[in-house]
Amino acid sequence: MSKTRKTAHLTLVYILLTVGAVIMLMPFYYMLSTSVKAPEELYVNRLVWFPSKIVWKNYADAWNEEPYFPRYFFNSAFIATVTTILQLATSALAAYAFSNIDFWGKETVFMILLGTMMIPSQVTLVPNYAIIARLGWIDTYKALIVPFTASVFGIFMMRQFFQTIPLEMWDAAQIDGCSRFRYLWVVMVPLARPIFVTSGLFTFIGGWNSFLWPLIVTNSDHLRTIQVGLSRFNQEFGTRPDLLMAASTLAIAPLVALFFVAQNQFIQGIARTGLKS
Repeated sequence: MSKTRKTAHLTLVYILLTVGAVIMLMPFYYMLSTSVKAPEELYVNRLVWFPSKIVWKNYADAWNEEPYFPRYFFNSAFIATVTTILQLATSALAAYAFSNIDFWGKETVFMILLGTMMIPSQVTLVPNYAIIARLGWIDTYKALIVPFTASVFGIFMMRQFFQTIPLEMWDAAQIDGCSRFRYLWVVMVPLARPIFVTSGLFTFIGGWNSFLWPLIVTNSDHLRTIQVGLSRFNQEFGTRPDLLMAASTLAIAPLVALFFVAQNQFIQGIARTGLKS
């Protein structure tokens, strides 16, 4: 490929990527601009992309006018954090077994686990609810946390990463009298920090954005999450898009901040997951 054709090809790629980025960012910009609009700009016959006056008060109103909104925030943060910690622990243990320990039927069991990823979550919704109801966990934190403490996707990602770590390191650790659990904790976990961050981000985002399950298993306002709270917010303030968009901006702000803080580790984890020595 000549230099001119290569330059034209790269230019076309950059143009297409730029157009795609603009299309994806437009809804976020509309949300941000609407969240600071004055009420009189919300009901005009044309779309107002740039508000003539920025009304920061909308954020205070969104936070204060829904009495349980701070509680929704706390619930989402608490549930997502605890779920992430527990899921990382179970995924690391299972991934270590599948990558470093030889046992009968290992590959078969792993394939069966991967096969469960093909089952839509809606199919298991009713059985899961029946189990939670039998256990008496309806309208409790246990119903929001325990079903998500294990993840096949997390196990898969960690297994792929663990397989990039040479087995000779385990041989050397054995000579020093290191147990398997200590080897996992002292050697493999520090080396696998990027995949822990990546898997943790996926888990935290999933827990934070969860809507259907919290809606089903909770009845009281003090246990509902931010996504369920936004739906109630919309019912109560359906004629105030500015407050709804302000509340939505507050809801996604922690995720955006978390991604920017951990983006380098996230990219490394994604890049190395598919590699195998």
